[in-house]
Amino acid sequence: MFKALKPFRRLWPQAVAATTLGLLMSTPALAVEPIKIGLVAALSGQSAKSGEALTRGLTIAIEEINADGGILGRPVELIRRDDESNPAKGMLAARELVQREKVTVLFGGLDTPVSLAIVPLANQMKVPFMGAWAAGTAITQNGASDNYVFRVSAMDEIVDEALVQYGIDEYGMQKPGMLLINNPWGESNEKGFRHALEQRDMEWAGIERIEGSDLDVIPQLTRLKNAGADTLLMVGNVGPSAQVVKSLDRMGWDVPVVSHWGPAGGRFSELAGPNAYRVHFIQTYVFTENNSAKGDEVLSALKARYPEIQSLADITPAVGIANAYDAMHLSALAIEKAGSTDGTAVRDGFYAIDSYAGLIKDYSTPFTPEQHDALGPQDYVFTHFVDGSIVPVKP
Repeated sequence: MFKALKPFRRLWPQAVAATTLGLLMSTPALAVEPIKIGLVAALSGQSAKSGEALTRGLTIAIEEINADGGILGRPVELIRRDDESNPAKGMLAARELVQREKVTVLFGGLDTPVSLAIVPLANQMKVPFMGAWAAGTAITQNGASDNYVFRVSAMDEIVDEALVQYGIDEYGMQKPGMLLINNPWGESNEKGFRHALEQRDMEWAGIERIEGSDLDVIPQLTRLKNAGADTLLMVGNVGPSAQVVKSLDRMGWDVPVVSHWGPAGGRFSELAGPNAYRVHFIQTYVFTENNSAKGDEVLSALKARYPEIQSLADITPAVGIANAYDAMHLSALAIEKAGSTDGTAVRDGFYAIDSYAGLIKDYSTPFTPEQHDALGPQDYVFTHFVDGSIVPVKP
């Protein structure tokens, strides 16, 4: 009896294995593994709108990519983490996304200090880190011999040059005063402003620091006014930038304010009050009533995906959407060029991109081993708030 069963017993493991394999292959458990994209950004607090904009830009791009078959035949999945604008929390979130979630490309958010904290990790772990907002020069120009950090966004050194020239051209600026957030982003821009002004043999009235917790900056403004400042060059995120406007109102000082793009990252027009429009700040993209064909396409996709978007005012800040959208498509091209999700291969894939017809512009060889920033001064536009919307100063 037992001898008769031996053949069956020998076949049993094979039969079970075959049956199990068949079941697994017929269930979603063995569906193609997604390619994971990570985002570390401010998803809460005063700058939450920046994280929302980045999320929307990435989401629209990913939905387009997945509808077209994904990347390397695999679907793309976005995984987000809130850094709360805190470098330590951003670092922990980035480490989790890289080590546990195994993201192929990690995206960064609004805050330069957070991105600077993540840069060493990205280079050490050999995971491409794509900056879609933070503009600190040292993010991409980080001194690493093996650099995995790229950016589709503005860069401080170039922005500062543009801000100084704008002040001269629009306001006849001769002696600016600087109001800089007291963190590495402010330090980055101080270097850029000094260089731009020294190149023109211009003096400045002074350099004042502002804090994210400031409820009043009248003392700093008074010192700049007494020193003869005829224009203010401002670098700060939503909260401190709004306090500058409110303090100017209390002083009754009607002075031009030329700013980096910090005011675009949140509830600036609400917090600054009716004179928010006085601040002219830089952007890389603005949705208008007269968009390009690509702009209309993306705007339609945004309205379809997010019903709360009814007008142009509802997609502030557009810069985050546009930067993230183009950066995601460029990342997809890099992964396709790499033919795998290996970090070094993807990094080299960015260098292999020939062209891409993007939302911000048509890109031609956007990245090289020597140039990790895809945007330049020709891609900037000056804007201000009007009725809660960010619009170009010159339509």
